[in-house]
This record gives sequence, C-alpha cells and structure tokens, in this order.
Amino acid sequence: MAIREQGNGKRNKLNAAGLSPFFQEIAELHPVKGITFLCIGTDRSTGDALGPLTGSKLLEYGFPHVIGTLPSPCDADNLLVRLAGIPAEHTIIAIDACLGPPVALGYFFASNEPLQPAQSIGLLLPAVGHYSLAAVVDINGPKPYQTLQTTPLYRVMNMAEHIAKAAAAGFRLYL
Repeated sequence: MAIREQGNGKRNKLNAAGLSPFFQEIAELHPVKGITFLCIGTDRSTGDALGPLTGSKLLEYGFPHVIGTLPSPCDADNLLVRLAGIPAEHTIIAIDACLGPPVALGYFFASNEPLQPAQSIGLLLPAVGHYSLAAVVDINGPKPYQTLQTTPLYRVMNMAEHIAKAAAAGFRLYL
C-alpha cells in the first residue's frame, strides 16, 4: 500500500511515541478479548514482513486473537479465507507495511477506518479493519515490489517492535 493513495485523509501521522495513545483509545472502547489483530504481509519480503513480525510479537505479549504471524502469514493469497474466520462481533485492527514519501519514512499512519492492502503492488483486495495502522517502511518509487524486497530488515523489525510494545501498553498487557 502506498500511503499517498489512502482515502480521505483521516489518517494521523504518528511517531513511535504516539502509538500507545492510539491503542489506548481503542482499548477504552473494546475489551482485548473482542479484538483481532490482522497483521498483513509475508515473510518472503523484508519490507512486507512487518505484519508477520508484528503478529508474532503481539502473541508474545499475550494478545489472544492475532492473524498473521511468521509461522502463519496473512498475505494476498489467503487474506479472504483468514478474514472469513474472524468472528463477526470482533473489532479488527489491521496492520500493514506501506511505502510513502521520504518525509514519512519510519512513521505510522493510524486511522479509525480500514486500510487497503497490497495497493503498492497493484492488487485489488478488500479494505480491512475497523481500525488500521500503516507503517511506512520505505520510500515509494517506480518499482514498489523491488523496494519492498530491499527494505532494510532492521528498520522493519524495530517498527514491528514499536507497534507490539505500544499495543501491549495501550491494552495494559505486559510480559
């Protein structure tokens, strides 16, 4: 997904410190047992591994409902099937990597609206999530697929850790 292509502008640009309040606001409205984290991406691309890395870390923090982990990624091939398995009464927080302008690199875009996965590589998938978080893992350019393949893993791992730690703090789950 390229952040510049995201909808109506109701996304808040956050640094890592701004993530905890985002999750805390959700936690005040929804108990953790009714939340499903939908962490989109694949472990076959460093840039797109943000979702599975985050999902695995969320499980380590004790979140009960996480789809998309390193052992079991949620990607374009299985997204629809994985969505069908989420209970209708659950609130979905969708998390995905994205590409953006240089000034957004390393930032997060949070929204109380769905996100559109796989836009940067030209796929048409349904918008997902009641809430969403897009992490700008690299700069958008003419070859988005190649950019995601060559994104520094260290950056992606740090961003995944920031998301998981902030979610745990927001929902008051601690190791």
